[in-house]
Amino acid sequence: MARLLLHPHIPNIQTSWVKLGAEGAAEMLRSGANDLGGTLMEETISRMAGSSYGSYRSIKDLEAIAEAAGRPAKPRTTLYGEVPEERRRTAEASDGHLPELLPVLPAE
Repeated sequence: MARLLLHPHIPNIQTSWVKLGAEGAAEMLRSGANDLGGTLMEETISRMAGSSYGSYRSIKDLEAIAEAAGRPAKPRTTLYGEVPEERRRTAEASDGHLPELLPVLPAE
């Protein structure tokens, strides 16, 4: 309904796998949302509020959510532009690998 009421003023509606999990996000894609959101290394605000879905998802994970909804996955920039090929290659090369984090120092 939102897609019909907001068209053409708001062309993209995002679902949040962080808040709904993979199954909930896939259901929202089947129900009219057209943006799955992006990859995150760590999201703590939703988890502090009680969500259990705010951990890292790889590009392959997000593509699987879109596939489960029967929707195509397409990388895009924040403003829904084309992602430069160099950025896509870099993202795909590091997909599934979290960066090294700084060590946690013991409390004094």
